[in-house]
Amino acid sequence: MRLRRAADSDMRILITGGAGMVGSHAAEHYALKGARVTVLDNRMRSRLFGSAKKSVEHNWNYLARYRNVRRARGDVRSEADVRRALGRGVDAVIHAAGQPGVGYSLKFPKDDFSINAEGTFNVLECVRRICPKAAFVFCSTNKVYGENVDRLRLKKLRKRYAFASAPGVPETLPVDLTGHTPYGASKYAADLYVQEYARSYGMKTAVFRMSCIYGTRQFGFEDQGWLAWFVISAIKGTPLTIYGDGRQVRDVLYVDDLVGAFDKFIRGPRRHGVYNIGGGRRNTLSLLELVDLLEAKLGRRPRYSFSGWRPSDQRVYISDISKARRELGWAPKVSVDEGTDRLISWARRNRSLF
Repeated sequence: MRLRRAADSDMRILITGGAGMVGSHAAEHYALKGARVTVLDNRMRSRLFGSAKKSVEHNWNYLARYRNVRRARGDVRSEADVRRALGRGVDAVIHAAGQPGVGYSLKFPKDDFSINAEGTFNVLECVRRICPKAAFVFCSTNKVYGENVDRLRLKKLRKRYAFASAPGVPETLPVDLTGHTPYGASKYAADLYVQEYARSYGMKTAVFRMSCIYGTRQFGFEDQGWLAWFVISAIKGTPLTIYGDGRQVRDVLYVDDLVGAFDKFIRGPRRHGVYNIGGGRRNTLSLLELVDLLEAKLGRRPRYSFSGWRPSDQRVYISDISKARRELGWAPKVSVDEGTDRLISWARRNRSLF
């Protein structure tokens, strides 16, 4: 059964990790449509990355401007917190809460597992018991494929690596018998549970295996949110470290387009799906190309130095987004050029936050 129209003020939606970049944009999207939105967040992101600067706190306060957004401070690992956020039930859940750093997962694997795997299971189970007809969207990651991505044949160009023949990474690429890092493993455990709750309990669930998502209100760190990290560092004039040779490539997707994909599933007829989601072949950047792009846009070249490769850092990851196009009728709208302009403009206006 399809959900009510987006403009219908009776629609209720819970967004976990609602103070993060993805979560806050999703909350704003539905708030502007007139939905009743609850955001659940424990506001621990700054602490996860050892930052003295506030990040999710800014987005938390930003959402206060919307009267139809209820902000609930709580942890996805707490059944009581999740139940309070769900209330008597919702029409949809976007589960964006998570521990997103590979480096953190290597240092603190138990915390990583509890947040990503146990937290997702807890949210799923609460939704199943309170509002099992709700659509459930999970923010997964390309890291579930681990080092299997590196088995795809590459060619080395002057400023980037490229797939020799593959158009992109499909959902059928194997995920087993390879290295993942604890982060990739914990997210894949959660990914599987979201799939299984559709099969075992008939819930409407979607897994979005995200590539590089970027946009305004993103507080990038060296270990996560690399595009925003490069932009902010370039604006501040602080030196960057490029791990590897800088030719590694990602497809990049502006956050508004990601939320659009979520909404296509939530309001569409499909009961379940697993989707690789990113900018696709038309929206890709290597680290070296981003340096060049920032020099052209800012009028000065960012300072950087090189260091060794990081664990499980894929040389190339480009999403094959044909399944999302075909099944959801979705396609990216914001180009790399337009998206980076938006991010640069926001970062310049809010330089004091960094």
